[in-house]
Amino acid sequence: MVGAPGRKAVEDRLPQMRQDLGVGVCIMNGENAADGIGITPKLAERLLAAGADVITLGNHTWRRSEINHYLAGSERVIRPANFPAAAPGRGWTVIPAADGTPVGVINVLGSLFMEPAISMFELIDDLVESARESAKIVVVDVHGEATSEKVALSRWLDGRVTAVLGTHTHVQTSDARVQRGGTAAITDAGMTGPHDSVIGVKGDLAIRRMRTGMPVRFETAEGGIRIEGALVECDENGRASAIEAVRVEYP
Repeated sequence: MVGAPGRKAVEDRLPQMRQDLGVGVCIMNGENAADGIGITPKLAERLLAAGADVITLGNHTWRRSEINHYLAGSERVIRPANFPAAAPGRGWTVIPAADGTPVGVINVLGSLFMEPAISMFELIDDLVESARESAKIVVVDVHGEATSEKVALSRWLDGRVTAVLGTHTHVQTSDARVQRGGTAAITDAGMTGPHDSVIGVKGDLAIRRMRTGMPVRFETAEGGIRIEGALVECDENGRASAIEAVRVEYP
Protein backbone atom coordinates (compact mmCIF):
# COMPACT_ATOMS: atom_id res chain seq x y z
CA MET A 1 0.00 0.00 0.00
CA VAL A 2 1.72 3.16 -1.23
CA GLY A 3 1.30 6.73 0.02
CA ALA A 4 -1.80 8.89 0.34
CA PRO A 5 -3.40 7.61 -2.91
CA GLY A 6 -3.17 4.00 -1.73
CA ARG A 7 -4.39 4.89 1.73
CA LYS A 8 -7.43 6.74 0.36
CA ALA A 9 -8.33 3.74 -1.80
CA VAL A 10 -8.06 1.45 1.22
CA GLU A 11 -10.13 3.68 3.46
CA ASP A 12 -12.83 4.14 0.81
CA ARG A 13 -13.07 0.60 -0.51
CA LEU A 14 -11.71 -1.96 1.93
CA PRO A 15 -14.74 -2.22 4.26
CA GLN A 16 -17.09 -2.98 1.36
CA MET A 17 -14.56 -5.28 -0.33
CA ARG A 18 -14.26 -7.32 2.85
CA GLN A 19 -18.01 -7.73 2.93
CA ASP A 20 -18.39 -8.51 -0.78
CA LEU A 21 -15.56 -11.06 -0.82
CA GLY A 22 -16.36 -12.61 2.55
CA VAL A 23 -12.91 -11.82 3.91
CA GLY A 24 -12.21 -13.24 7.36
CA VAL A 25 -8.72 -11.74 7.77
CA CYS A 26 -7.02 -8.90 5.90
CA ILE A 27 -3.21 -8.70 5.94
CA MET A 28 -1.66 -5.55 4.48
CA ASN A 29 1.95 -4.64 3.81
CA GLY A 30 2.24 -1.02 4.94
CA GLU A 31 5.93 -0.16 4.71
CA ASN A 32 5.29 2.48 2.02
CA ALA A 33 2.40 4.22 3.78
CA ALA A 34 4.15 7.48 4.73
CA ASP A 35 4.70 9.47 1.53
CA GLY A 36 5.81 6.26 -0.16
CA ILE A 37 8.49 5.23 2.32
CA GLY A 38 8.10 3.98 5.90
CA ILE A 39 5.10 4.15 8.20
CA THR A 40 4.08 6.20 11.24
CA PRO A 41 1.96 5.18 14.25
CA LYS A 42 -0.84 7.48 13.10
CA LEU A 43 -0.97 5.90 9.64
CA ALA A 44 -0.79 2.40 11.08
CA GLU A 45 -3.81 3.14 13.26
CA ARG A 46 -5.71 4.56 10.26
CA LEU A 47 -5.07 1.43 8.20
CA LEU A 48 -6.13 -0.84 11.05
CA ALA A 49 -9.30 1.22 11.51
CA ALA A 50 -10.01 0.93 7.76
CA GLY A 51 -10.11 -2.87 7.96
CA ALA A 52 -6.58 -4.27 8.05
CA ASP A 53 -6.22 -6.92 10.77
CA VAL A 54 -2.42 -7.14 10.57
CA ILE A 55 0.12 -4.80 8.96
CA THR A 56 3.43 -6.28 7.84
CA LEU A 57 6.53 -4.27 7.02
CA GLY A 58 9.85 -4.69 5.18
CA ASN A 59 13.18 -3.06 4.39
CA HIS A 60 11.78 0.48 4.94
CA THR A 61 10.55 -0.30 8.46
CA TRP A 62 12.86 2.16 10.22
CA ARG A 63 12.56 5.12 7.82
CA ARG A 64 10.26 6.91 10.29
CA SER A 65 11.85 6.98 13.74
CA GLU A 66 8.53 7.48 15.53
CA ILE A 67 7.51 3.92 14.61
CA ASN A 68 10.17 2.38 16.85
CA HIS A 69 8.39 2.78 20.18
CA TYR A 70 5.03 1.93 18.59
CA LEU A 71 6.30 -1.39 17.24
CA ALA A 72 7.65 -2.35 20.65
CA GLY A 73 4.09 -2.49 21.98
CA SER A 74 2.09 -3.53 18.93
CA GLU A 75 0.60 -6.97 18.34
CA ARG A 76 -0.99 -6.08 14.99
CA VAL A 77 1.88 -4.29 13.23
CA ILE A 78 4.87 -6.59 12.74
CA ARG A 79 8.31 -6.24 11.16
CA PRO A 80 10.53 -8.87 9.51
CA ALA A 81 11.47 -11.57 11.99
CA ASN A 82 15.02 -11.78 10.63
CA PHE A 83 15.92 -8.26 11.73
CA PRO A 84 18.39 -8.15 14.65
CA ALA A 85 16.89 -9.62 17.82
CA ALA A 86 17.49 -6.34 19.69
CA ALA A 87 15.29 -4.36 17.26
CA PRO A 88 11.89 -3.29 18.62
CA GLY A 89 8.78 -5.15 17.59
CA ARG A 90 7.90 -8.69 16.71
CA GLY A 91 8.21 -10.80 13.57
CA TRP A 92 5.02 -12.80 13.90
CA THR A 93 1.66 -12.63 15.61
CA VAL A 94 -1.63 -14.49 16.02
CA ILE A 95 -4.92 -12.63 15.66
CA PRO A 96 -8.58 -13.74 15.49
CA ALA A 97 -10.42 -13.90 12.17
CA ALA A 98 -13.92 -12.45 11.87
CA ASP A 99 -15.36 -15.72 13.20
CA GLY A 100 -12.80 -15.99 15.99
CA THR A 101 -10.53 -18.54 14.30
CA PRO A 102 -6.90 -17.85 15.24
CA VAL A 103 -4.65 -16.91 12.31
CA GLY A 104 -0.87 -16.74 12.49
CA VAL A 105 0.99 -14.14 10.42
CA ILE A 106 4.76 -14.26 9.88
CA ASN A 107 6.86 -11.52 8.24
CA VAL A 108 10.32 -12.28 6.81
CA LEU A 109 12.80 -10.45 4.59
CA GLY A 110 14.63 -11.88 1.60
CA SER A 111 18.41 -11.64 1.35
CA LEU A 112 19.09 -10.16 -2.10
CA PHE A 113 19.70 -6.37 -1.76
CA MET A 114 18.07 -6.48 1.71
CA GLU A 115 20.95 -7.71 3.89
CA PRO A 116 18.90 -8.99 6.84
CA ALA A 117 20.69 -9.93 10.04
CA ILE A 118 20.04 -13.61 9.34
CA SER A 119 18.71 -15.56 6.37
CA MET A 120 14.99 -16.24 6.54
CA PHE A 121 15.72 -19.90 5.86
CA GLU A 122 17.68 -20.11 9.12
CA LEU A 123 14.70 -19.26 11.32
CA ILE A 124 11.54 -19.92 9.28
CA ASP A 125 11.03 -23.45 10.59
CA ASP A 126 11.03 -22.29 14.21
CA LEU A 127 8.71 -19.39 13.36
CA VAL A 128 6.20 -21.69 11.70
CA GLU A 129 6.35 -24.15 14.58
CA SER A 130 5.74 -21.37 17.10
CA ALA A 131 2.82 -19.92 15.13
CA ARG A 132 1.22 -23.33 14.64
CA GLU A 133 1.15 -23.90 18.40
CA SER A 134 -1.63 -21.28 18.49
CA ALA A 135 -3.10 -21.35 14.96
CA LYS A 136 -3.71 -23.95 12.25
CA ILE A 137 -4.00 -21.18 9.65
CA VAL A 138 -0.61 -19.51 9.08
CA VAL A 139 0.23 -16.90 6.43
CA VAL A 140 3.77 -15.81 5.57
CA ASP A 141 4.58 -12.41 4.01
CA VAL A 142 7.98 -12.79 2.34
CA HIS A 143 9.23 -9.31 1.53
CA GLY A 144 11.89 -9.82 -1.10
CA GLU A 145 13.46 -8.62 -4.32
CA ALA A 146 14.32 -12.03 -5.78
CA THR A 147 11.63 -14.15 -7.38
CA SER A 148 13.78 -17.22 -6.77
CA GLU A 149 13.88 -16.66 -2.99
CA LYS A 150 10.13 -16.22 -2.75
CA VAL A 151 9.37 -19.27 -4.89
CA ALA A 152 11.91 -21.34 -2.96
CA LEU A 153 10.37 -20.37 0.39
CA SER A 154 6.88 -21.25 -0.82
CA ARG A 155 8.10 -24.69 -1.90
CA TRP A 156 10.00 -25.26 1.33
CA LEU A 157 6.90 -24.46 3.38
CA ASP A 158 4.43 -26.36 1.18
CA GLY A 159 2.06 -28.32 3.40
CA ARG A 160 3.13 -26.54 6.58
CA VAL A 161 1.51 -23.11 6.15
CA THR A 162 -1.66 -21.87 4.50
CA ALA A 163 -0.09 -19.28 2.20
CA VAL A 164 3.23 -17.70 1.25
CA LEU A 165 2.55 -14.24 -0.22
CA GLY A 166 5.34 -12.18 -1.77
CA THR A 167 5.62 -8.41 -1.39
CA HIS A 168 8.15 -5.64 -2.18
CA THR A 169 8.37 -5.38 -6.00
CA HIS A 170 5.01 -3.53 -6.30
CA VAL A 171 4.26 -5.54 -9.49
CA GLN A 172 1.54 -8.19 -9.26
CA THR A 173 2.68 -11.54 -10.67
CA SER A 174 0.60 -14.04 -12.64
CA ASP A 175 1.68 -17.17 -10.76
CA ALA A 176 -1.03 -17.50 -8.09
CA ARG A 177 -1.28 -21.21 -7.35
CA VAL A 178 -2.09 -23.83 -4.74
CA GLN A 179 0.86 -26.19 -4.41
CA ARG A 180 0.64 -29.95 -4.01
CA GLY A 181 0.87 -29.85 -0.24
CA GLY A 182 -1.98 -27.36 0.10
CA THR A 183 -0.06 -24.10 0.47
CA ALA A 184 -1.22 -21.17 -1.66
CA ALA A 185 1.46 -18.91 -3.12
CA ILE A 186 2.02 -15.86 -5.27
CA THR A 187 5.41 -14.28 -5.96
CA ASP A 188 4.10 -10.73 -5.50
CA ALA A 189 0.62 -9.61 -4.48
CA GLY A 190 1.10 -6.25 -6.22
CA MET A 191 0.60 -2.63 -5.23
CA THR A 192 -2.34 -0.66 -3.91
CA GLY A 193 -1.58 2.85 -5.10
CA PRO A 194 -0.86 4.92 -8.22
CA HIS A 195 0.11 2.76 -11.22
CA ASP A 196 0.68 5.71 -13.57
CA SER A 197 4.18 5.75 -12.10
CA VAL A 198 7.40 3.83 -11.62
CA ILE A 199 6.28 1.45 -8.84
CA GLY A 200 4.45 4.31 -7.10
CA VAL A 201 6.98 7.10 -7.72
CA LYS A 202 6.39 9.97 -10.15
CA GLY A 203 7.82 8.65 -13.39
CA ASP A 204 9.92 11.66 -14.38
CA LEU A 205 11.71 11.65 -11.02
CA ALA A 206 12.52 7.93 -11.13
CA ILE A 207 13.72 8.20 -14.72
CA ARG A 208 15.89 11.22 -13.92
CA ARG A 209 17.71 9.30 -11.21
CA MET A 210 18.21 6.30 -13.49
CA ARG A 211 19.44 8.40 -16.43
CA THR A 212 21.76 10.70 -14.49
CA GLY A 213 22.79 8.71 -11.44
CA MET A 214 22.25 11.88 -9.39
CA PRO A 215 20.29 12.08 -6.12
CA VAL A 216 16.60 12.86 -6.70
CA ARG A 217 13.94 13.32 -4.04
CA PHE A 218 11.14 10.92 -4.90
CA GLU A 219 7.47 11.89 -4.67
CA THR A 220 4.45 9.62 -4.71
CA ALA A 221 2.55 9.65 -8.00
CA GLU A 222 -1.20 10.25 -8.17
CA GLY A 223 -2.76 8.66 -11.27
CA GLY A 224 -3.97 5.20 -12.22
CA ILE A 225 -4.88 4.12 -8.71
CA ARG A 226 -5.90 0.53 -8.13
CA ILE A 227 -6.13 -1.95 -5.29
CA GLU A 228 -4.16 -5.17 -5.72
CA GLY A 229 -3.75 -8.22 -3.55
CA ALA A 230 -4.55 -11.90 -3.32
CA LEU A 231 -7.60 -13.75 -2.00
CA VAL A 232 -6.90 -17.12 -0.36
CA GLU A 233 -9.51 -19.71 0.62
CA CYS A 234 -8.69 -22.46 3.11
CA ASP A 235 -10.31 -25.01 5.41
CA GLU A 236 -10.31 -25.04 9.20
CA ASN A 237 -7.06 -27.00 9.23
CA GLY A 238 -5.25 -24.32 7.26
CA ARG A 239 -5.06 -26.19 3.95
CA ALA A 240 -5.60 -23.80 1.04
CA SER A 241 -8.13 -24.69 -1.65
CA ALA A 242 -7.85 -21.60 -3.88
CA ILE A 243 -5.91 -18.40 -4.44
CA GLU A 244 -6.84 -15.57 -6.79
CA ALA A 245 -5.00 -12.37 -7.65
CA VAL A 246 -7.25 -9.36 -6.98
CA ARG A 247 -7.16 -6.13 -8.98
CA VAL A 248 -9.73 -3.35 -8.53
CA GLU A 249 -9.63 0.02 -10.28
CA TYR A 250 -10.15 3.10 -8.09
CA PRO A 251 -12.29 5.09 -7.99
